[in-house]
Amino acid sequence: MGKRVGMEVSIAAAEAVKQCNVDVISAYPITPQTHIVEKLSELVANGELDAEFFCVESEHSALSVCVGAAAAGARAFTCTSSQGLALMSEITFIASGLRLPMLMILANRTLSAPLSIWNDHSDAMMIRDCGWIQFFVENGQEVYDHVFISYRLGEDPSVLFPVIINMDGFILSHVIEPIELIEQEKIDQFLPPYQPLYRLHPDRPITMGAYALPSIFMETKKAQEVALRSSIPKILETWKAFGEMTGRYYSPVETYKAEDAETLLVTMGSFGETASVAVDRMRKEGRAVGLVKIRLWRPFPFEAFKRATLHAKQLVVIDRAISVGACGPVASEIKAALYGEPVRPSIYNFVAGISGRDVAPSDFIKMVDKAEVEIEEGNREGFELYGVRE
Repeated sequence: MGKRVGMEVSIAAAEAVKQCNVDVISAYPITPQTHIVEKLSELVANGELDAEFFCVESEHSALSVCVGAAAAGARAFTCTSSQGLALMSEITFIASGLRLPMLMILANRTLSAPLSIWNDHSDAMMIRDCGWIQFFVENGQEVYDHVFISYRLGEDPSVLFPVIINMDGFILSHVIEPIELIEQEKIDQFLPPYQPLYRLHPDRPITMGAYALPSIFMETKKAQEVALRSSIPKILETWKAFGEMTGRYYSPVETYKAEDAETLLVTMGSFGETASVAVDRMRKEGRAVGLVKIRLWRPFPFEAFKRATLHAKQLVVIDRAISVGACGPVASEIKAALYGEPVRPSIYNFVAGISGRDVAPSDFIKMVDKAEVEIEEGNREGFELYGVRE
């Protein structure tokens, strides 16, 4: 067992990046991710981390620097939030299309307008199709652990994709939690120095990001799609290796009291821990309610999700973002995942907690109550924004 320390989650994330011996850190300050790069700049300035730290003029530049660094064979890191990701979004597609491993921590925050600095998942959903491997983590320990997992995974020669760790802004980024730190010797064994399969070098010239005519572009996208879907076995293998080192095992979809449940709550991110309290309360009342937490967002774990949910009568999917004019993006994904199944649960979708609106265990119970009544009355595919004041 490693040393257990009370630590702000952003600082724990920075410590994990330091333990990964990154070569290049590039970032621009934006709430609520700034504590991560502030700590990293301090570590570099104090000589505790031998890395190049670039404080650039924008988030677009921040990720551009990481693309250049990764293309040259460096281990690169950045992080951002909300409008910063919006400015950066152009480069996210380039990083994945070039198959350049790097890590971004996204401290999830609302997209304007109106202006808000608080948490929801609208920024993550904006770039859900950018081609990165994407995790949603539930607590500070998962943030810390997934830094190591992400670098080992993304740099694997059979994967070669950038990785995003989504952590809820403020709810995780600014809270102090007990974090079990891992000894540096173990990390060095788990994550050896990066050995790039391809890199820009004047002695061995290669082309990256070449112009693609219509006659070849679709084939490049097909190769990218196949490669991203094919990364799931390596994701599972990496989680298994990490679990063998630490005793903490992760999975694409995690369940809580779900095996015999007729109604399943479905969440992503920090909502999971609050929802589990609600499940405990409903179980004490004799209600067959469980919880399914999605950890792997891209590539979407279709088979794992089906195994976890197809036995249930109804799913109550809680989104923390809205696809304006449609429904919640997670619910949309789940409907697509289960479409065509001969028997599938009803899917009732709530959008809750937008821009940091508090969602207590009692609110999850109310959403289950409402969904069960609506479904019983025939509204099997319902959607609503929860908690809107009249």
